[in-house]
Amino acid sequence: MPKENNLIPGLAEMHAHVPPVDNLEPMKEVLTLFLANGITTIRGMLGHPRHLELRDKIRSGEITGPRFYTTGPSFNGNSVKTPAQCEALVREHKKAGYDYLKLHPGLTKENFAAMAKTAKEVNIPFVGHVSFDVGVWQAIDAGYSSIDHLDGFVEGMVPGIEQMNEQQTGLFGMFIADKVDQNQMPKLMKGLKEKNIWVVPTQALAERWFSSIDPEQLNSAPEMKYMSREVRDNWVKSKKNLQANAQYDPAKMKQFIELRRKLINECQKNGVGLLLRCDAPQVFNVPGFSTHHELKYMVDSGLTPYEALRTGTVNVATYLNKSAQSGTIKTGNVSDLVLLNGNPLTDISQTTQIAGVMIGNLWLSKEYIDRELKNLEK
Repeated sequence: MPKENNLIPGLAEMHAHVPPVDNLEPMKEVLTLFLANGITTIRGMLGHPRHLELRDKIRSGEITGPRFYTTGPSFNGNSVKTPAQCEALVREHKKAGYDYLKLHPGLTKENFAAMAKTAKEVNIPFVGHVSFDVGVWQAIDAGYSSIDHLDGFVEGMVPGIEQMNEQQTGLFGMFIADKVDQNQMPKLMKGLKEKNIWVVPTQALAERWFSSIDPEQLNSAPEMKYMSREVRDNWVKSKKNLQANAQYDPAKMKQFIELRRKLINECQKNGVGLLLRCDAPQVFNVPGFSTHHELKYMVDSGLTPYEALRTGTVNVATYLNKSAQSGTIKTGNVSDLVLLNGNPLTDISQTTQIAGVMIGNLWLSKEYIDRELKNLEK
């Protein structure tokens, strides 16, 4: 019995990484991996001056790729040391034409405040990590456009966090999930909702990098053939190093992952906007392929397949203020479409059964996609 065909809007990946290098060729490889997987919009989260050129070439049709939004180079503890430097860099990124400011860890309260104040003045949104010294409550008050990785959520619900340091808590609070006061969760959801802060979970990081799964099992996945051996070896090493950490406890890590799933579900139930994302290429997350893993993790967190699909379609259009022209299939909308050999509303994994992708006026057939992927095998 033949599979049914279904058409869905093109998916978005709102925490992607395009190589921050001077050469456009490695960037094109990543763009192809996304398009081949039905990802027709991406937000690059580690900016580089040549990304502005890449964005222009995509818009003009000179380079085939997803619709591209880019952050500037990172704001972090090394790139900005004073409030004055923060203010100057915000203005520089705005003038250059970046779509967003990207925040990484290491910002002090004072430098973060200067960044946020200047960003509001020049009207450029800021997104990404929440620095440990800043904390999620100051981050919410400052009005992030999106908080990525659920960063700061766990730490913000731990009593006595002020007496802890970042090494004790681990990345995204992974080592202190058992200390969380879940009575703080409604307050967290209320703050995010009232400030209209969108949440970009990147749950694939937790499920694949932080979990106790054998790294060699993940390394043998079919999509790993698109990453170089050096990259894959580094991914294996990174996961093994984490599992060898004296603070790493598989049972507690499972608790941490389940807490993240609950946070994602609470966002959905409380009307906090969720955006599809997985932080690829990152540990065992291959661009494009990992976005489909992320959809499954959204369903594992309690969302229905329909709700999960909205995080990469309707929600993204709303976030980008493009609801009138994208995110749904209707006459007059942009023709970013994915033809599937299956129904993702009954089985979310069917989003991987791609028969073709439409990006604007360009149709990418199954044969074309297979040929392009073959060329990218390492």
